[in-house]
Amino acid sequence: MAKQWAFYFDSSKCSGCKTCQIACKDKHDLPVGIRWRNVYEVAGGDWEQKDGNWISTIRSYHISMACNHCKDPICMKQCPNNAIYKTEEGLVLIDEDRCMGCKYCQWACPYGALHLNPSTGKMTKCTMCADYIAEGKQPSCVAACPMRVLEFGDYEELKQKYGNESEIYPLPSAHYTKPSVIIKPHQSYNKNINWEIINQEEVHHE
Repeated sequence: MAKQWAFYFDSSKCSGCKTCQIACKDKHDLPVGIRWRNVYEVAGGDWEQKDGNWISTIRSYHISMACNHCKDPICMKQCPNNAIYKTEEGLVLIDEDRCMGCKYCQWACPYGALHLNPSTGKMTKCTMCADYIAEGKQPSCVAACPMRVLEFGDYEELKQKYGNESEIYPLPSAHYTKPSVIIKPHQSYNKNINWEIINQEEVHHE
């Protein structure tokens, strides 16, 4: 079976410091307004009255998310010029020589992982630091995390170690693209709570 590189993220220990996001921008020298990794701040719950007392059910957690280098990447399917391709190790990359900057891939991606660089007119996205991986190093976001909540490795090995959860709010159903990501939910996570992203302006994507 061919290798499929993947990310693991432990939401139960993430402090939301965004060091992963900063490390990515620094490593790839990304321009203002473009972030290949976003940290979502999610909150939900309310105040409930019980036995004459008001009890808080308010909860919050963070999700650090970049391109998931999906096993069935819809961005690649929607590219009209075959500029997006998968490597033998499962990385989803962009051939800038073929990219027209049409944004079809951006509109199709349910994770908001693709971004147009206005200065080059080309689409950009997380490469999982393919150059670092080739040198035997970790992706910059993984290496920089002070809480060690990010990990990367072969998807099947990570799945055996951590399970296969990948549909925590605000992420879409995994069946659309089969994302190569595994997430450990925060202890506050409960599917019955009405969660919402509270830093919408920061993580907004088209």
